[in-house]
Amino acid sequence: MTLTRRFIALGLPALLFARPAIAHHGWRWTDDGRFELRGLITEARLGNPHGVLTIDAEGEIWKAEVGQPWRNERAGLTDAMLAPGTDIKIIGKRAADPEERLVKAEAIELSGALFELYPERL
Repeated sequence: MTLTRRFIALGLPALLFARPAIAHHGWRWTDDGRFELRGLITEARLGNPHGVLTIDAEGEIWKAEVGQPWRNERAGLTDAMLAPGTDIKIIGKRAADPEERLVKAEAIELSGALFELYPERL
C-alpha cells in the first residue's frame, strides 16, 4: 500500500471524526483580561493533559483548568491540596465565550498562599 493510500485509509477517517475539543488546549480560547474566581472545589479530576476542577462560586458552577501534574508540583501544589471541600481562588484567563463558565488558572491561592502555575504570564 502506498503512503498516500495509507493516509487516506488511516488518517482521513481520524480527521472526519476528530473532536473540536482537541483544539481547546493552550490559551487561544481565553480572553485577554485577568480574571479571578473564588469558590469551593466540588470535584477534582487531576492528571494529564491538565487537571480540571469543578468550583461552586456562590451557586454558579465553574470549571477551572489547572496545570499538568509536573506544573502543579513545580508550583508547590499537591493533589491533596486540590481536594473537594477546599476554598480556592483562581487567577487566570476566562473563556472568551461569556456563556462558558471556564477559566484557565495562571495561579492558585489557597489559605493566603499563592501558587504560580505560569509565573511568566502573571
